[in-house]
This record gives sequence, C-alpha cells and structure tokens, in this order.
Amino acid sequence: MDVAAPKETPRSAEDRAAHGPPDAIEAIVRVRGLRKVYRRDREEIPVLDGIDLDIPTGAFEALMGPSGSGKTTLLNLVAGIDRPSGGSIQVAGTELSGLSEGALAAWRAQNIGFIFQFYNLLPVLTAVENVEMPLLLTKLGKAERRQRAETALRVVGLQERLHHYPRQLSGGQEQRVAIARAIVSDPKILIADEPTGDLDRKSGDGILELLSTLNRDLGKTIVMVTHDPHAAERAGVVRRLEKGLLVPA
Repeated sequence: MDVAAPKETPRSAEDRAAHGPPDAIEAIVRVRGLRKVYRRDREEIPVLDGIDLDIPTGAFEALMGPSGSGKTTLLNLVAGIDRPSGGSIQVAGTELSGLSEGALAAWRAQNIGFIFQFYNLLPVLTAVENVEMPLLLTKLGKAERRQRAETALRVVGLQERLHHYPRQLSGGQEQRVAIARAIVSDPKILIADEPTGDLDRKSGDGILELLSTLNRDLGKTIVMVTHDPHAAERAGVVRRLEKGLLVPA
C-alpha cells in the first residue's frame, strides 16, 4: 500500500530546502506492509492493514485520527512495545520482528524514550530520583547516574525542582520531569502519546515548545500521537490514520 502524502508545515519545507529531499535523509523508521490483527476468541480484528511508512532521522511527526484508527497501535509497534502480525518494521537500523523479548527490551532501553499523557511518576520518589530510574538498569555508577539525571532536569527547565516530589509539582512540571526521564538515557527516538492531553492550554504549549526544542536543538526524532490540531501544528509532518490505513491529512 502506498503511503498517503503527509501534510507539511512551512517549517518542514524549510528543513527540506536546507537538507535536501526526503529520500536524501536516512529513515530512522522504515515500515513495509505492516499489519496488526488482534484476536477475540475466533474473531480476527484488524487494526493496521498494510502500512508503508518512512520517518527521516531528526523528524518531528504527528499521528492523528479518530479513536480506534490504529495510531496508538502504530506508535507501540514503532516503540517495540507490541509485535506486528505481518510486514516489516525497522527502527534505528534494527528489524524488530525478529528480536527475542529480552533483546527487544534491551533495544528499547537504548533507543526509545517514552512520554505518556499521564506522567507515570512514582509519588514516593523525588523528581531527580524519578528521572534516574531508567539508568538503574545500566552499568553507570551512582554519581554519574545522578549527574545525568540532574542534567536532564536542567534541560527541561527544572533545575530548581530536583528534590520536589510529584505532589509538590504542577501538571506541567510533572510532564517536564517525565520528559527528562525520557531523555536521560539519550535515546534516538522520543515516543509521545498525547503528551498534552492532561494539561491546560498554557501548560500544554510549554510542553510543545520543549518538544520542539529537543527536536530542533538536540536532533531528537519525535513521533507524537495527538487528537489536538493545535498540538499537531508543532510537528513538521502530520499523518492521519483511519480504519488502519494512512490517508491524506
């Protein structure tokens, strides 16, 4: 199936002029014939039905579509959380479908940073302790783990909130802690599922500006699911899913 032409914003057009046409940029996500089918008893429920998709390294892309369209499923497949029923999905140079569960978990830890609608912070840990958690699975020493966590919190503008607990932070600040946790291991791709869905407009705009900065200044590839056209405007490319298919945005 051919990919539906994505909607481009002026910023993505400028990037294209600066860096050359899309096929001149290496794709960090390359999907071919991707299918996902869930089974309920003997019934098969198709969610994705033959998706072809290339996402260039350093892109900021938004996935939109009605509930049940398959956008979160596609996001989970790109992140290696779920497995496809068919087709090929190559992310950061690795074909995910052939990895064992252990290898897939190790791959996620090295390549993917997760940002969710509900921040998923542990209430008994301070901001810096929450950010440090992904590094506990690495071979880094305690001092270096703490240094990296503090650096990540400075990047998101929370250097003065290191020792605050989630209950002492606003919703926007909690999401910034969650973003710091997502970037602390320096992943290649940030996967954001409705990152502003639980925030008011002002706080949400701050989070979108932060994501834009991470994309522009740190070169992070960002794939974001959103229902909000205002949020999608921050992305360089907007793609739309309907009934498991990519359609014109």
